[in-house]
Amino acid sequence: MNAEFIEALKEIVKEKGISEDLLFDTVEDALVSAYKKNYAKVGGNLQNVKVTINRENGELHVYTQRKVVEEPTNINEISLEEARRVNPKYQLEDTVDLEATPKSFGRIAAQTAKQVVIQRIKEAERKVIYNEFISKEYDIITGTVIRKDKGNVFVDLEKIEAVLGPNEQMPGEEYNFNDKLKLYIVEVKNTTKGPQIVVSRTHPGLVKRLFELEVPEIYTGIVEIKSIAREAGSRSKIAVHSNDETVDATGACVGPKGMRVQNIVTELKNEKIDIIKWDKLPEKYIANALSPAKVLDVEIDEQNKVAKIVVEDNQLSLAIGKEGQNVRLAAKLTGWKIDIKTQSQVAQ
Repeated sequence: MNAEFIEALKEIVKEKGISEDLLFDTVEDALVSAYKKNYAKVGGNLQNVKVTINRENGELHVYTQRKVVEEPTNINEISLEEARRVNPKYQLEDTVDLEATPKSFGRIAAQTAKQVVIQRIKEAERKVIYNEFISKEYDIITGTVIRKDKGNVFVDLEKIEAVLGPNEQMPGEEYNFNDKLKLYIVEVKNTTKGPQIVVSRTHPGLVKRLFELEVPEIYTGIVEIKSIAREAGSRSKIAVHSNDETVDATGACVGPKGMRVQNIVTELKNEKIDIIKWDKLPEKYIANALSPAKVLDVEIDEQNKVAKIVVEDNQLSLAIGKEGQNVRLAAKLTGWKIDIKTQSQVAQ
């Protein structure tokens, strides 16, 4: 090791944000292992060894370590008499460091150090990427489609690739090379192979964050998103509430000339979005959730969390929705089981 190598190590410390002490300690530990592998066996016994590197000039020393005892019984012990020939101050139970640097150790040391440094750089870079993305968990990020394989879509997030799995892809949405996508970061995992970013286009959190970005009143907390129910690529219902009586929650989300909600609909490839007014009274909240159908009456069973709904005969299909979607989303949004009947059915 030479001064140039030490300078190079210190540059790496600065650039990659690695702890200097940790890097040098790791290199020294690796050199101990390298020495033991190549030199430390004496008569079948393995010597205790330590390695030191001068952090200014790169000077390298290997020492065998021996414990001071009255009568040595193995290679890792030394008599008090012999120890005091090295230094008269040694006492029993002290550890004596004896210089044992082999002339040919430099090449092995350089190669070992290089491998350790490369590994540390990889670990440091992975840590930096993990820390950056863990702070973006449950947030939106823009990525670029780079390839497709076995149903998975691989997306470039600049510093790392993310995989958009089949279950996280919106039905009917095409993903072509170089397409820009807004993605919701569901989870950031720290694996042995480095950070793994799980992204989604179907998660309800994507709708929530899009509204937070598009609607200033939500971002500032004046308007609050209470609940979201989503069937990705088809329809979402979002329940909102205003914490300021002078601000209309649904109006704020729709925006001037419907521009705010339209921007979100466009991003979600024309997914329909129902903006529902939240209410602390379950009857009103459930009636609102069945929009666009008009509800005549709501009877609730608190204990079983069941709501019995009455609508006009011509509103039944609208309340239920195509293939039951409207009532299904309303139930998911409110957390209530919903049973719908018409006036005629009730009369009978």
